Amino acid sequence: MPTFTPQALHALSLLIARRMGSAEDEAQEVADHLVRANLAGHDSHGVGMLPAYVRLLQDGLLVPNQVPNTVLDAGALLVVDARRGFGQRMAADAVRRAIDRAHELGACVLALRNASHVGRIGTYAELAARDGCAFTAFVNVADHRDVQAPWGCAEPRLGTNPFCAAVPGVDGPSLLLDIVTTTIAAGKARVAANKGQRVPEGCLIDDTGQPTDDPTGFIRDRTGALLSFGRHKGSGLAVMCEIMAGAVGGGQRVDQPVRGGILNSMLATVIDVSRLADPAAVADHVEATKSHIRSSRPAPGFDEVQLPGEPERLAAQQRTDTGIPVDETTWYEIREAAAKLGITDAEVDRAVGVN
Repeated sequence: MPTFTPQALHALSLLIARRMGSAEDEAQEVADHLVRANLAGHDSHGVGMLPAYVRLLQDGLLVPNQVPNTVLDAGALLVVDARRGFGQRMAADAVRRAIDRAHELGACVLALRNASHVGRIGTYAELAARDGCAFTAFVNVADHRDVQAPWGCAEPRLGTNPFCAAVPGVDGPSLLLDIVTTTIAAGKARVAANKGQRVPEGCLIDDTGQPTDDPTGFIRDRTGALLSFGRHKGSGLAVMCEIMAGAVGGGQRVDQPVRGGILNSMLATVIDVSRLADPAAVADHVEATKSHIRSSRPAPGFDEVQLPGEPERLAAQQRTDTGIPVDETTWYEIREAAAKLGITDAEVDRAVGVN
């Protein structure tokens, strides 16, 4: 399996985003986001998404350099329609606006509609937390086939529908929860299929509604479904993500015709923590809670007690030192997507430092 430095994958992502037509600031935003996802251990949302983005571009379902439409700007309420713009830039720009508004007014409720795939939601939570804001977000996934079978369903009826929350600490996000409401992300099933691996039990059902650990049917044949995590509880959260981002936030409805894109809508709340309490006191309270939880003996099968966001930080430290692995199938698909943009193998090799 090839392994690349973060700098090499950033250069490659930047090359592809530029050839897709993105201006320099947008290309940088996309490349930064993708590599940060890989560093955090979320390969499902990293550079492996580039082939999908090229397909969306060529199908007219992703618009580089899009100018978002501000539907509503009313004090603490902000509604932005991204109009299929490149999701990483659309979401980051909208969250930055919400952060500025929260600093001005104390809080901001942001409804971002119809962005092309926004990637790892935790990136935007980190953005808010680094600026002293608490962040929560309900997100839906629309414009393509359903992939999640809610509790009691033998067929898919929802997207992976992420939920995210973060709180600032002394120097950035002290705690960060970033989860899809399925047992695994669809991209993790793609990565497993590319590697020829099975997925854990309880993640998938096949086209007859029976449990399976083979992701190839779900990825290759587009059959079966991912299951909600936590039985009825995760399923309930998935439904509420759909309602909050879609019905309340104004995203695409589940009964509208799909075009084969990846559209995300997000209903986010951004709170300037300093308006509620002394940020140092909040951070101290958070650290006390973390210490109290860590004081427990690790359960059988666990080496240590970890809290939300810690696995990502540890992965980033390790991958910065050892490099980011990219499976052979994903690497082939990235090169194939680059070729569709007129990028030669030699240009790809130069970008990643291969002689």
